Amino acid sequence: MFGSLGIQEMILVFLVILIVFGPRRIPEIGRTLGKALAEFRKATDDLKGTIEREVRLEELQKIAPAVMAPFEVVSRTEPETLSPAPVPDPPIPAPSSDDTPA
Repeated sequence: MFGSLGIQEMILVFLVILIVFGPRRIPEIGRTLGKALAEFRKATDDLKGTIEREVRLEELQKIAPAVMAPFEVVSRTEPETLSPAPVPDPPIPAPSSDDTPA
């Protein structure tokens, strides 16, 4: 999380903060920093989601003309050349003498 900061560097940073701000203001600074980081994460997530939605929308707009093209060729005023043959119902088998209850 802190990159290449080691324990010694973190202790040095903490001591400088302690000297500059004092022990009473450190919790307040921590809360403020935490809230700022949370808001930054939320803003970056929102931006990322918006960009992903825009990319998906653009892809759909590119695909839509290719999908709609075959439907524009079909005309309802032309007569049908081939009509599907009706499918007969399958025959119902007759009960055999073996199937009768005893």
